[in-house]
Amino acid sequence: MAEAEILEPYQLSFSDLLLSSRFHSSSPSDDRISRNVMDALGPTGPGLLCITGVLGSALLRRKLLPMARKLALLDPDKRKRFLKEHHLGSDLPLKNPERDVSSFAMQLNYERTTCISSLEKLWFDEAVAKLDLHQEDDEFTNLGGAFKELGFCMRELGLSIARICDRDIGGGLLEESLLESCTAKGRLIHYHSAADKCALREAESRNQSGKRVSSKRRVQNAAEQEGNHRSGAGLSGSHFNLWQQWHYDYGIFTVLTDPMFLSSYSYQECTLMSSHSCLQIYHPSKNKFYMVKTPQDSFIVQIGESADILSKGKLRSTLHCVCKPEKLDHISRETFVVFLQPKWSQTFSVSEYTMEHLRSDSLQRQLTDTDEIIPRPDIQKIVPPLSSRLRDGMTFAEFSRETTKQYYGGSGLQSNR
Repeated sequence: MAEAEILEPYQLSFSDLLLSSRFHSSSPSDDRISRNVMDALGPTGPGLLCITGVLGSALLRRKLLPMARKLALLDPDKRKRFLKEHHLGSDLPLKNPERDVSSFAMQLNYERTTCISSLEKLWFDEAVAKLDLHQEDDEFTNLGGAFKELGFCMRELGLSIARICDRDIGGGLLEESLLESCTAKGRLIHYHSAADKCALREAESRNQSGKRVSSKRRVQNAAEQEGNHRSGAGLSGSHFNLWQQWHYDYGIFTVLTDPMFLSSYSYQECTLMSSHSCLQIYHPSKNKFYMVKTPQDSFIVQIGESADILSKGKLRSTLHCVCKPEKLDHISRETFVVFLQPKWSQTFSVSEYTMEHLRSDSLQRQLTDTDEIIPRPDIQKIVPPLSSRLRDGMTFAEFSRETTKQYYGGSGLQSNR
């Protein structure tokens, strides 16, 4: 079976981002950067790009991301206490030991400010050093601080990208929408290895049996069970091979860290997964599926459906999923995500929006004609079309509720996945 083609997204350096996102900046270099950004995020691009060389972020990433796995596998009572201490919650159920994902969330509220000299201030005043990231006495001491510090940095990156996009779109709409929102959602996410699931099952039954299983044997047991699941799946590309099903994000931008992969034998980073992201996208203009390859310590910026709508199709939202690495059942995936959204009362006007872009059969037609090189599910059966979720005059709050309902509600297309 042929592997999926690799996509290496456009890489925008942090220094170029700073220069190009300044007010009244219009040098030939800025024009080149703006064209490259719009080529990556516009209707003919993949809908994502990478930002590299963000000062101070690598240390924060290496401190924060391993906490996702530690929290996911922690005793529930202890986890509840730590989350409360650091003002975090979870937007996913954590009781099911068979879960594929554990997520720890916080609303990142901020005052409206103009963009974005604080990007420079954030890093050059050595704010990161104040977190004492090398402290080892309590592994969760800096959880809340690192979460906020990295989250607000990623919010600034998104605002700077919004400013560059607004030059082409006109009207300053994206940046204004993000500034008026005054909030973003941060999520620290652990994608469970098969061995993690086995550990959770063991913890659940430990009081009854009183037996402990070695980490090596746990991985072997998990691999056997995962293999049984996959061999019994009737649909090629089924959800057993995915950590997260195919979907569109419905905000403006999704900003993600380059993921970290950890071995279940230890908390050490797995070098086998270097530069791999396990992020798979559908590229509509090429009518192909790609696996995304990202530089280490970079940030990924993806387009959400709200940006697609507000820009009237000048930006293209990214259909994506997260894949499990084949034959590596002991590997977990850690990432940190910031969702940038409009204010809840933002209204969407689709009267001038190209209705052909909203046609529910467009994705189906493209996918039917695709000569794919990788197994995939019938995506049109699990991704509700935008035209069924969007009405003229709908607020962002109404759009987000309808989207969540059609994906995950009682009769949603992914309600049992």
